[in-house]
Amino acid sequence: MNLKVLLPFQIFAQETGVSRIVAQTREGSFGLLPHRRDCVAALAPGILIYQIASAGEVYLAIDEGVLIKTGADVIVSVRNVVSGTDLGKLHDVVEKQFLKLNEQQQSVRSVMEKMESNFIRRLAGFHHE
Repeated sequence: MNLKVLLPFQIFAQETGVSRIVAQTREGSFGLLPHRRDCVAALAPGILIYQIASAGEVYLAIDEGVLIKTGADVIVSVRNVVSGTDLGKLHDVVEKQFLKLNEQQQSVRSVMEKMESNFIRRLAGFHHE
């Protein structure tokens, strides 16, 4: 398989000859082999593993994103990624950076929704006057 890992501002990794990929979704982990059917999956923050003959298993801590498999091509588009060989450190990155960031974003969204609803309510009040 051909794997391309994309960030919003650059190509993080591009590999050919990938023999397997393991990714995480909100429903759990799943694997991709070269002859698997085409698919699309929403990725959860976690560890993405892929195997190539020259380097063996490669580990990436990824933030939320999407995985698309079409034929032999697999594209992974994520907001943030960190590579490494120590799975313990990569799990820490996921927990401390990616999951914490998602909690902060939810908090910001909640505040914005309250501000928007107050604005709409006041605007409707002016319209009725």
